[in-house]
Amino acid sequence: MTAQGFNRMRRDGDVTPSQLKSALLRLGVLQIDSVNVLVRAHYMPHFSRLGKYDSRYLDALIGRQPQRFFEYWGHEASILPIELQPLLRWRMARARRGVGIWKQLERFAGESRPEADAMLRRIREEGPLSASSVSGSRAAKGMWVWSEAKHALEWLFWAGLVAAVGRRGNFERLYDLPERVLPKDVLDAPTPSGVDARRSLLSRAAKALGVATADDLRDYYRIPASDVREPLKQLVEDGTVIPVRVRGWRQQAYLQADASAGRRLEGAALLSPFDPLIFHRPRTERLFGFRYRLEIYTPAHKREHGYYVLPFLMDGAIVARVDLKADRKALSLIVQRLHVQAGAPTNWVERLLCELRLTASWLGMSRLMIAPEAAAGALLAILPGGREELDVVEPASSLFILKGGT
Repeated sequence: MTAQGFNRMRRDGDVTPSQLKSALLRLGVLQIDSVNVLVRAHYMPHFSRLGKYDSRYLDALIGRQPQRFFEYWGHEASILPIELQPLLRWRMARARRGVGIWKQLERFAGESRPEADAMLRRIREEGPLSASSVSGSRAAKGMWVWSEAKHALEWLFWAGLVAAVGRRGNFERLYDLPERVLPKDVLDAPTPSGVDARRSLLSRAAKALGVATADDLRDYYRIPASDVREPLKQLVEDGTVIPVRVRGWRQQAYLQADASAGRRLEGAALLSPFDPLIFHRPRTERLFGFRYRLEIYTPAHKREHGYYVLPFLMDGAIVARVDLKADRKALSLIVQRLHVQAGAPTNWVERLLCELRLTASWLGMSRLMIAPEAAAGALLAILPGGREELDVVEPASSLFILKGGT
């Protein structure tokens, strides 16, 4: 928890750009996701650790020239410190051979390479391009039904032959030549061997996790399991990580040599489904006794907890989960469903309500709306007037709002 920035949290002061930068360097990765039902995934981890901040600061930090952060495949699509670029060239080299990439992209390393080369020439001549600018539409039949141009661009990106210069308003990636995007000192940096690069990535993962299994470490930057044994052995030999046993864990664990347990775990925060603290689900279950699955792609009638569910972290434990939606037209944060963990402390409801209000304020939402299913039971218990403190916004919507706005 300390390694991830959750020790001695203070989330009630002004957050500066330097704090955002320090937090991002500590984490070493911000996963990107296109779902925007609440807020884009890469904005949420800083809010969870630091509290309300101006998202424009993070945008400026990520897009600042010369670039100190870049987008590539880290833990899925990610924002990463620029110094990781040489450490990921082995992944780019494999992609050029059609290895370690999505199956539908493999052909661009072989029989469809001329199409990718033609796209690369077009970018060289015309400047930054998006998939829609070369194919006429973002997707033919849905989010994951890509055009031929999009497939070619994605292979070029994975292979490191183009780089992300940014994203447009609809979150569509723009591609350009690496030499026009990345700093010269980074491009000129020597390429380490695959083992050396993966050792450095594992070392960074260990620093970000504090204590972890080999599977936890490799998952942080999605290193194949077959590539972990030798670099991890080297980290043990040089004392970067120390083999330890953790009570309740069946697997061998590794303690980062400089890890500190910190002094306190007080504090509460909602966590993005893609937060580095919990994005590796087996580790989440091992640490918190909390089984968590993303149900975005599960049919609505089969969802157990909701569409976009955020775990609620309180004093070092995950005590509840809440399905949230931001209605930007109505300026309302909607609590669609709510589930509490067995054994949660009695004050979890008050703490969650405070966090929901803070979240609504950060997102510029003037109202906190609660669906009847979520408002039942314990949530009503903390309102002095019970259900009398909830107004029906619209009968057809079956939503309530706390009187007095948020």
